Amino acid sequence: MKNDKRHLATLQIEGSLLRCSGSWTVSQMSRLELWLKQMLLPEGRLRIDLSEVRQMDTGGAWVLQRLLLTLERRQQAVDIRGLSAEASDLLELVRSTAITPESVPRLRHSGVIEDLGRGSLESARYSLGLLAFVGEIAGIWLGQLFHPARIRWREMVHELGEAGYKALGIVGLLSFLLGVVIAYQGGMQLRQYAASLFVADLVGLSMVRELAPLITAIIVAGRSGSAYTAQIGTMQVTEEVDALRSMGIAPMELLVLPKLLALIIALPLLTVFADIMGVLGGMVMASVQLDVGFSAYIDRLSTAVNVNSYLVGIGKAPVFAAIIALLGCYQGFQVVGSAESVGRRTTLSVVQSIMAVIVIDAAFSVAFSYFGI
Repeated sequence: MKNDKRHLATLQIEGSLLRCSGSWTVSQMSRLELWLKQMLLPEGRLRIDLSEVRQMDTGGAWVLQRLLLTLERRQQAVDIRGLSAEASDLLELVRSTAITPESVPRLRHSGVIEDLGRGSLESARYSLGLLAFVGEIAGIWLGQLFHPARIRWREMVHELGEAGYKALGIVGLLSFLLGVVIAYQGGMQLRQYAASLFVADLVGLSMVRELAPLITAIIVAGRSGSAYTAQIGTMQVTEEVDALRSMGIAPMELLVLPKLLALIIALPLLTVFADIMGVLGGMVMASVQLDVGFSAYIDRLSTAVNVNSYLVGIGKAPVFAAIIALLGCYQGFQVVGSAESVGRRTTLSVVQSIMAVIVIDAAFSVAFSYFGI
């Protein structure tokens, strides 16, 4: 069936009169846009006659509104006649809801003072939230001390296996290689002074006091801390945490406290294992590179490393474990929205945990030096 030409939207210039006819609908918008682009509008006062427009919808009203905005920007007076009541209502609707260049919000660049204030406020909110989180955990832990039946032993044992037993391989390998590197780099210098035997002092003290607890904490922060954030964050996104609350189960008691207690137990044990593997790596390198026998190395090690030095390294581990577990779980509860937030919070938890561990380790070193430990 042929199209009725009377329904085609047309525009015609007759002096200062713009005559509009046909159907001004969505189907005719491309045709109207083409007419307006090719048409040369006269200067001066313009009269628009819409009496021959058979039909108009919001698409046609939008084209007419664009024409009026163009004439308004040219500061050209316009008279509209022949506009039906229905078309007038549509034009008013389009005019009231249309987006103009003036209504688009401009990008505002904040100043240095404003950025500093926003950053300080965000840091304060984060610190207060973390402090409240720690307080809530402490309250739940004290409650379990008075009611041991509430302790979730099964979850704790599971987390102990995840954070402790399954981390033995990577901790042992990296500690062994670290001992090899220290023995090689330090032994090459000591051999110049015929003091190769003192490589046992170098490896033993550095591993036991500083490097073993530090490297173990960093590995656990990247391995277990990130897993805590990802697990709790995913449960936040899927609303499983809200489901636990609706069932009367405290998420802190089920999700956080077993992880915290398990890591406080696991990290010192991993540190002991790292001590052994680091010393073993140094012993192997000393035997191969410096011709220091195993028996001589062990005898010198027993003289250089005393119980005090050993306990200094072990004593740091529970503090590191508490920091890693608390930061990892807290960031997990801060996840909102989507999986993208899970990834961002997981990255934040690892970065913050490693930074906190290094800063606290430095504080320990200063304190031990001050007290002569």
